[in-house]
Amino acid sequence: MLIAICGLLALAVANGIGRFAFTPILPLMQEDAGVSVAQGGWLASANYAGYLVGALWAMLHRVDRIRAVRASLLATGLATLAMGFAGGMPAWLALRFAAGVSSAWALIHVTAWCLDRTAADRRPILNGIVFAGVGAGVLIAGVVCVLLMSLGSSASSAWLALGAIALVVAGGVWPVFTPGGPASGAGERTQAGFTWSGDAVRLVFCYGAFGLGYIIPGTFIPVMAKQVIHDPLVFGWAWPVFGLAAAVSTLVAVLLPARLSNRSVWRAAASAMALGVISPLFVPGLAGVVLAALLVGGTFMVITMVGVQEARRVAGPHAGVLIAALTAAFAAGQIAGPLLVSYFAGRAGGFSAALWLACGFLVLSVASLGRSP
Repeated sequence: MLIAICGLLALAVANGIGRFAFTPILPLMQEDAGVSVAQGGWLASANYAGYLVGALWAMLHRVDRIRAVRASLLATGLATLAMGFAGGMPAWLALRFAAGVSSAWALIHVTAWCLDRTAADRRPILNGIVFAGVGAGVLIAGVVCVLLMSLGSSASSAWLALGAIALVVAGGVWPVFTPGGPASGAGERTQAGFTWSGDAVRLVFCYGAFGLGYIIPGTFIPVMAKQVIHDPLVFGWAWPVFGLAAAVSTLVAVLLPARLSNRSVWRAAASAMALGVISPLFVPGLAGVVLAALLVGGTFMVITMVGVQEARRVAGPHAGVLIAALTAAFAAGQIAGPLLVSYFAGRAGGFSAALWLACGFLVLSVASLGRSP
């Protein structure tokens, strides 16, 4: 249980805060610094470009897993804290890129470490606890931002507060990730002995489509909510709802009947996500945004979890290669999503075209996963 809790906290820092703190802070940056939706798309893509670099780096290099986890947690906290001191797009772009690199390292190495350590217990709930960490971090970041907005605080204050929280939590789990302990094995050399099959390529495509599908609401839900309701004590809760749904979903998913395969769960979650992505286009007002938060937030970590588990099943002892490749494809999809928003926002001034495109890729992934391996 200690391993699972530490994994939850590590992912809350590196992914829930390191990757997703930007989402609830973006409305504050719009107010304080006049950041546009298009600029927000560039900042989000810088983070996801770093995520792609981090995933490829983890895939191509052999590293000590414990040192990788500790370094990624420290780098995430510092990069988040530095956003509170920096000013201007160049510095913000660099810091968001750095946070993306560290987030990818953390997701790959923390999940591999935790799943290896908890496998002997044969308790699926432990996996659910680990993957609930991202949603827990999103929830924390969202609630902190709502409280700060209610106090009239600035975007800089929000970055400083979340950076400090990230460093404190990282310090708390630091002793568990100790070099020389039972979890200090080096990461496997990713290419040795692994053969790419058509099924492995299919999983990579579907995971990339998932990255593109979820990231638009996953980046701009508070902005969409703000366009409907201007009161921060109302629109600000859209992101905590997203995080709470994400945290609860992984705990519920592990309780599903064992006869349901990873791919069946993945297809069901991707179908629900596709509906959530386009729900703001059909359900008017704040209700459509909240529905998107529930459906997308309640499925994106489920797909992350079952995708990793399916990669471990397909690749066996070489799972690290396939997991890193999935993460890289996921990152590429994340980069494309905000760039599409920036492009369409400049031409049409809205999210509709980008949301439809994201929904289309999710539907393609559902169809692809339905094919027999």
